[in-house]
Amino acid sequence: MTSKFQTPLESRFRGYLPVIVDIETAGFHPQKNPLLEIAAIIVERNSDGFFEITESHSKHIIPFKNSELDPAALKFTGIDPYHPFRMAADEKEALVSLFAPIRAAIKRNNCNRAILVGHNPAFDIGFLNAAILRTKLKRNPFHGFSCFDTATLGGLMYQQTVLAKIAHAAGLDWDAEQAHSALYDAQQTAKLFCIMINRWEKLLTLE
Repeated sequence: MTSKFQTPLESRFRGYLPVIVDIETAGFHPQKNPLLEIAAIIVERNSDGFFEITESHSKHIIPFKNSELDPAALKFTGIDPYHPFRMAADEKEALVSLFAPIRAAIKRNNCNRAILVGHNPAFDIGFLNAAILRTKLKRNPFHGFSCFDTATLGGLMYQQTVLAKIAHAAGLDWDAEQAHSALYDAQQTAKLFCIMINRWEKLLTLE
């Protein structure tokens, strides 16, 4: 079967596959506040050599046992962790399910690992690493500490660092009602990442 991708990404980011991640939590402390939502967006090169979203995955997560839920964080995100229609999974089940398609994408792109792409990603990778440690998962597809930051890229390319403002500067719509949903924020961040990387790719072809 002919691949829709021009070339695997093994040589583009030093063997790392960029995966855009957004996490919603019940606080700011990875060891005591739980994950509530996680989304992962896979981007790959299309037949023209430019990056596009190829897969979107997300999970709602049940707070882990004895975790602490900060009321201010819940008010900010608007998430009810125990709403009966959340269809939430426990932390380990959610991560195992999310990591499977990421590993498949790593393999088909001849990459070694994934690298987390996020907006101010230190927050996201801190919570992700704490959840992996807590659930005793031994196969983390992500690099343990390196990240790509779209806030930094946005500051470089659009003189903006706030996600919504970068989106507007890049010509994307922004729905404030959907913001702070992990899937929506991850999808918007992924669109921005593709726009910015593709813009750079076009500049390289002019050299």
